[in-house]
Amino acid sequence: MKLPRNFPLRPFALGLVAVAFSAILFGRAQAGGSHYFPPVADPLVKEECGSCHLAFAPSMLPASSWQRMMANLKDHFGDDASLEPDVAAKIADYLVSNAGDRGGQRYSDKLLRGVSAGNAPLRITELPKWVREHRKVPDWEWKHKEVRTRANCTACHVDAAKGYYDE
Repeated sequence: MKLPRNFPLRPFALGLVAVAFSAILFGRAQAGGSHYFPPVADPLVKEECGSCHLAFAPSMLPASSWQRMMANLKDHFGDDASLEPDVAAKIADYLVSNAGDRGGQRYSDKLLRGVSAGNAPLRITELPKWVREHRKVPDWEWKHKEVRTRANCTACHVDAAKGYYDE
């Protein structure tokens, strides 16, 4: 195919690059499927939760888990994560609104399969699908100095903060 003499090559090339880049990102999100969870978008949640650990995607737990967790910040997995009541309420609203059985349902249906509001764990690491997918990880790897805990997703999933939990 021969292009006309005055064809604007630079914008055309940039357009092709943009389309290719978009296709790669879209393909990654599609391929990740059950391994992609939209990361926290709220700056307050990122700041408060992310100051101690990865601000976990709200779609990884059902609303009942987030409600119970936010109701007992004085004992947040052994630590006191207490917040001012208005800050805690804003964070709870965000987490519950985007929980796996609410706004984040599109991404979490497989992760939360078999989990009901009445039996929902507080820890993502106690979800049946999480347990199945990590059962082959030997105990010594969890104890490695760079991992230390099953909740340290970023130790193995380098793009966890971006929402990708592929290996």
